[in-house]
Amino acid sequence: MRSLADSVNLPLWLDTPARPDPRPALTGDTTADLVVVGGGFCGLWTALRAVEREPGRDVLLLEGDRIAEHATGRNGGFCEASLTHGEHNGRTRWPGEYDDLVRLGVENLDAIEETMTRYAIDCGFLRGGTLTVATREHQVAGLAPDAPGFLDQDAVRAVVDSPTYLAGRLAGPETCAVVDPARLAWGLAGAAERQGVRIVENTPVTGIRRDGDHLEVATPNGVVRARRVALGTNAFRPLLRRLRLTTVPVYDYVLATEPLTDDLLAALRWDPALGVGDSGNQFHYYRITPDRRILWGGYDAIYHYGRSIESDHEERPATFALLAEHFHATFPQLDGLRFTHRWAGVIDTSTRFSASFGTAHGGRSSYALGFTGLGVGATRFAADVMLDLLSGVETERTRLEMVRRPAVPFPPEPVAWAGIELTRRALARQDDTGRRGVWLRTLDRMGLGYDS
Repeated sequence: MRSLADSVNLPLWLDTPARPDPRPALTGDTTADLVVVGGGFCGLWTALRAVEREPGRDVLLLEGDRIAEHATGRNGGFCEASLTHGEHNGRTRWPGEYDDLVRLGVENLDAIEETMTRYAIDCGFLRGGTLTVATREHQVAGLAPDAPGFLDQDAVRAVVDSPTYLAGRLAGPETCAVVDPARLAWGLAGAAERQGVRIVENTPVTGIRRDGDHLEVATPNGVVRARRVALGTNAFRPLLRRLRLTTVPVYDYVLATEPLTDDLLAALRWDPALGVGDSGNQFHYYRITPDRRILWGGYDAIYHYGRSIESDHEERPATFALLAEHFHATFPQLDGLRFTHRWAGVIDTSTRFSASFGTAHGGRSSYALGFTGLGVGATRFAADVMLDLLSGVETERTRLEMVRRPAVPFPPEPVAWAGIELTRRALARQDDTGRRGVWLRTLDRMGLGYDS
């Protein structure tokens, strides 16, 4: 608790004088060829890709709060190539197209890196891959000891030094980069504006209705008449009734330490380009930030009854204390290191751990939601899917079963709350024992899941 005493409840990424001033809100009625709803990664990539694919297109992005204020500026900054939440999930759900999904995911990550270079977006983008570690004996077998990339205890501690590590597995730079997510978002917004996109902030959308061959997008201070609309509101209450049960909002909690000295960083043997995660269902993810802090998040994934999203949920002392305890157990050599920031953000969790796509309003609107923690990278792919769907032209992306078939929805309350609580407890038991119980096996057979 002493290590948390001076921390502030504020996302590290947003605590900077480099944060842009808010853009003005929409005032009065206007028109656009394409309206993008949501100024997180999903909306920003959609707006930018729209004008890259069709220069001169009249695109208006409506953000209800500020750019990067919510999930986009509150995550750990892992930009992964995976579109399927890992190999096991991908092969289980889409075995016939998994290899294509891997290729598309790597191409997507390559394109993100190229975008950073082309628009000179300074967001600390480092492409070093990931290290997955086993901290319990029963987790070692899950790291495939006989396959290339496996590290025994001595080898894994030579990569990142923790006495809790029993084994590890390295995935190369084709799989993941680390970024400052807020600076990435601000850079995408600036790049989009330089290509002619209009962005307004503090402009929530209150409704969408069809009017002939156009859509009318209502906001508190004006109506936008548009030919097409792309919806990227993700964890927040969907504007389409059909999507209300597609995801549940799950709170994820994060800590950041004070900057490490060069000696401390060298003692850990940790390449700052390498992201780390452990093998549990309730897992930690962690990485070195551009200013040499350790960002430490995950483990507790908290769902609040009724799909509640409230600022009060962001302060959870018991969870922050638990995270700090786990951090110091993992790195006892950092005894005395203090945390400067603590925060929480909402994840749009899907039963299949990856996004769903579709259209509404007779094909005049499209949507993507349910990224389940992998939205930093997968939202660019989703942007192209949404634009493909709005164009009405079949593409390799729109032919994917992953795109054509939506996720199984979560049930309404109170069943959702009861099912999620049962699942959380069952996942914790599996972490303790290594055995997947009856409840989890039943969910597996039904193709359902809950994950952070």
